[in-house]
Amino acid sequence: MPLTASTYGKGRVRVMRLARDGDHHTPRELTLTVLMKGGFDAAWTQADNRACIATDTVKNIVNVVAARNVALDAEAFVQAVAALFLDTYPQVAEISIEGRETRWLRHAIDGTPHGHTFTLDGNGTGYVGLVANRAGAVLRSGLRGYTFMKTTQSGWSNFFDDGYRTLADTDDRIAATSMDATWTWRDAPIDYATANAAVLETLIRVFGTTYSASVQDSMYRMGEAVLAAIPEIAEIAFAMPNKHYIPINLRPFGLDNPGTVFLPTDEPHGQIEATVGRAA
Repeated sequence: MPLTASTYGKGRVRVMRLARDGDHHTPRELTLTVLMKGGFDAAWTQADNRACIATDTVKNIVNVVAARNVALDAEAFVQAVAALFLDTYPQVAEISIEGRETRWLRHAIDGTPHGHTFTLDGNGTGYVGLVANRAGAVLRSGLRGYTFMKTTQSGWSNFFDDGYRTLADTDDRIAATSMDATWTWRDAPIDYATANAAVLETLIRVFGTTYSASVQDSMYRMGEAVLAAIPEIAEIAFAMPNKHYIPINLRPFGLDNPGTVFLPTDEPHGQIEATVGRAA
C-alpha cells in the first residue's frame, strides 16, 4: 500500500530567550511545533532510519538558533530556524513551524517601566468569597492565576544538603510564579476596587524591586507590605507555584550560555503557601 503523506518533528519545544542590556532585560518566550517533510518515507515503509533527523536534534537546533539570535522577533526567529534546517539537511524538502508566544509585559513601578519585572499579558482573574451567618460575615477578595516574573535579583542557596539534593546554589535566577492571593477584610475600605488595585501594586512593587532569597522570603515581605499599606485587611494568604526557567546546556554545541537561553517548565513545580496576618 502506498504511503500517501508523512511528516514528523518535535512538538511543544519551549524556549525562553533573554536579551540583557545592563539592568534592562527583554524576555522572548515561545512554544514551537517543528515538522519536516522530505526524504523520510523509508522510515515508515522499510524500517530504514538512515535519513531521519532525531526529534531530539530538532529541539537542539531550536536551542542553538535561540543562543545565536537572542534578540530576534518571533517572526525572524522561526525563519532562522527554518533556514538552518534547509541549509543543513538536503533530505528536508519542507519545514513547517508554528509558534505560540507567551507575551510578557514590562511592569511599571511608580510610573516608570521596570528593567526586569514583567507580568503576563491577559493576566489572572479576580476572586471574591463570602461566608455569612446571623452572627456576622467574612468577606475575602483576591486574585487567581496572576502571573509575574523578574529576570534577575532572585536566588536560592544555603538550603538543606543531603544525599538526595541535586540543585546547586544560585544567587541569580529567573523568579516567576502564577499566584493565587486571598485577602480577608476586617473593615470595609472606602472603595473595594481602589483597595484591591493597591494590593496588587504593593505586591508587585515589593517583588520586583527587592532581592529575593527565596519565594518564601518574597512572599512574607509582600504580605507584610500589604498589611502595612491597607489597614482594612486582616490577613493575606498566598499560594505561589514556581514557574521554572532552567538554563539550557549549550556546551555540546560549542556555545556558552551567559543566562540568555532557558527551558520554560512548570511541571513539576515547587508549591509555596503561607498566610501573613496581624498580631493578636
